[in-house]
Amino acid sequence: MKRIYSLFAFVIVGMSACSTQQTDKLPTNNYTQYVNPFIGTDFTGNTYPGASVPFGMVQLSPDNGLPGWDRISGYYYPDSTIAGFSHTHLSGTGAGDLYDIIFMPVTRPYKEAEAPLGVYSKFSHANEQATAGYYQVLLSDYNINVELTATERCGIQKYTFPKADASVFLNLSKAMNWDFTKDSHIEIVDSVTVRGYRMSEGWAKDQRIFFVSQFSKPFTASQIDTTTITYPKDKEICGAGYIARFDFNTQEGEQILVRTALSGVSIAGAQKNLEAEATHWDFDKYRADAKTTWNKELAKIDVTTDNVNDKTNFYTALYHSMLAPTLFCDVDGAYFGADKKIHQAAGWNNYGTFSLWDTYRTAHPLFTYTQPERVNDMVKSFLAHYDEHGLLPVWNFYGNETDMMIGYHAVPVIADAYLKGIGNFDAERALAACVATANTDDYRGIGLYKDFGYIPYNKEAESLSKTLEYAFDDYCIAQMASKMGKKEIADTFYKRSQNFRNLYNPATSFMQPKDDKGNWIADFNAEDYTTHITESNGWQYFWYAPQDIPALVELTGGKERFTEKLDSMFTYVPHSDDELPIFSTGMIGQYAHGNEPSHHVIYLYNAVDQPWKTQKYAAEVMNELYLNTPAGLCGNEDCGQMSAWYVMSAMGFYPVNPANLTYEIGTPLFSKSVMHLANDKSFTVLAPNVTKENIYIQSVMLNGKPYTKSYITHDQIMHGDTFTFEMGNKPGKVWYKN
Repeated sequence: MKRIYSLFAFVIVGMSACSTQQTDKLPTNNYTQYVNPFIGTDFTGNTYPGASVPFGMVQLSPDNGLPGWDRISGYYYPDSTIAGFSHTHLSGTGAGDLYDIIFMPVTRPYKEAEAPLGVYSKFSHANEQATAGYYQVLLSDYNINVELTATERCGIQKYTFPKADASVFLNLSKAMNWDFTKDSHIEIVDSVTVRGYRMSEGWAKDQRIFFVSQFSKPFTASQIDTTTITYPKDKEICGAGYIARFDFNTQEGEQILVRTALSGVSIAGAQKNLEAEATHWDFDKYRADAKTTWNKELAKIDVTTDNVNDKTNFYTALYHSMLAPTLFCDVDGAYFGADKKIHQAAGWNNYGTFSLWDTYRTAHPLFTYTQPERVNDMVKSFLAHYDEHGLLPVWNFYGNETDMMIGYHAVPVIADAYLKGIGNFDAERALAACVATANTDDYRGIGLYKDFGYIPYNKEAESLSKTLEYAFDDYCIAQMASKMGKKEIADTFYKRSQNFRNLYNPATSFMQPKDDKGNWIADFNAEDYTTHITESNGWQYFWYAPQDIPALVELTGGKERFTEKLDSMFTYVPHSDDELPIFSTGMIGQYAHGNEPSHHVIYLYNAVDQPWKTQKYAAEVMNELYLNTPAGLCGNEDCGQMSAWYVMSAMGFYPVNPANLTYEIGTPLFSKSVMHLANDKSFTVLAPNVTKENIYIQSVMLNGKPYTKSYITHDQIMHGDTFTFEMGNKPGKVWYKN
């Protein structure tokens, strides 16, 4: 270990007073007042309460300082300690990574516990608040008030000190959960500027964060400690862990700001980001700019209700849906690619943090209406990842492919964007990337899937789930190819999209694992959670053929038998002594709303002419499993998917099949929902007499005329049509004809 001391008595000079952040006039309504970032910070939501802007690179948020499943996002509402404020976090993924560039203000003498907590303070929720783009807490052990806000690539902190000998720690050595510091560096540039990097390994195997930080007041002294870091397994030295302390003499009520820019490319890149986005010292202006940015995005959907909790749940869900994917390029377009090289995004922004197994279902379809320009950039990001990595992304962030979860679910996002005519990405190149990814025989059983028409369970783990999800992705390729006039490709992948049929066992009436000899797995129990099914059981994955629900109905034995099975899904309650896995939460019978494979199932009653059951269960989930409390999410937020389900369902419709340009009608939560589109039109859903009791649709009107379909189309949305639902407290007649 080495220790370095420096004394400074410089004066800050040359500080610019301009800002590059958006300063447009606020929308008429202040939508941020209905955002509660604490929703999901308790129970299994795994959200963080800190400050960011929509899809921003920075997620500046408090860390409790202790590891554990409950603290995956760095923060767990029941905790009472804070050990720092770090600049990167994942929103509800269930994967403990990031927590980069941690600052912690203290007064001396400060409190320090044994690792892993380290330097810390107690805090109380009575002295804590958060809204979109802003977080505040009082560190009670030091009487220091901390406020956080952000730009796209910069975090802005404001510390209000008592009269004290004060210090600010910058800890690049601390790591939590899956995260492991491999190397780091801190360089003191002058009395107000420090810069460096942190290299870490965890879920992202090669995570590189460069930073430049500036204080608004010169520090009087600095101290840097370094520790040699060795890999836990082989004990070989891999780098150094840096911890810096910057000392200040503060007066009562004195405020010190810290502005920090991040880059995945270089320190020079971080400096460019700082000069572009954080050039003044007016914290309130940064906060106001963040609020303006959030209001602009939240205003894209306007809902009418007198129920403040419903409104808060809705706008918090819309807010959560925009915390990922995250921007991953510097202001000049430079980014760190999946091939470990620096690339240049010319005329578009590179994005990462794609939790695609989750978000292709609802979040990305929602983005096609609220974020079409970003959708275009996201597809271009996929194609860049393909060029650099050889496959479309599965779950990538910070230039890394984690290969977490299954499927090749960049495909439905690309196909949906293409079918909707979004953007200017190269469709020929995109289709080629989709086809190549789907034909990578040595990747996760794809070759087996092609040879057998299913994946044999004795050859590959998660065989049942992979078969079903590959089949859906293949359908999406076929849809895109068909529209492009590529008949041979379309025919091949339409045929592959029917592979779900190969795992239907008529003897058990379930999708069932099969070996390479064509034999069904023995002793199959649909309630069991096994290695053959991803984060689910046989009940929950049975319904996964969204590309061809009529075929699934037919396989089951027709509408009556399908309805009986669907009823059982919601009424067959697990035994009281069953030990359910951590992802089986939000249970209604075997339906698990806390995990994504169940998310479309409620809407399948439309296919068997019993829409009132869709309405019943959709209302039950919205009203009982989304609450305006820290424990208000019944499952992992998963980068916006849990919340996107609520956003679309609350407007009264849902994408059962995210690539066929239709949305099944459910039950609207609000008397009026208006989605303002990029083409300057507005799509409207009216339900003037909806209440908590009046959840059942009695009739449907489209632009004032009777409507006879169970779904809403993409064209109707983009034309700015108006749907009117007459609601009642008892099931209404079936208004549509299948």
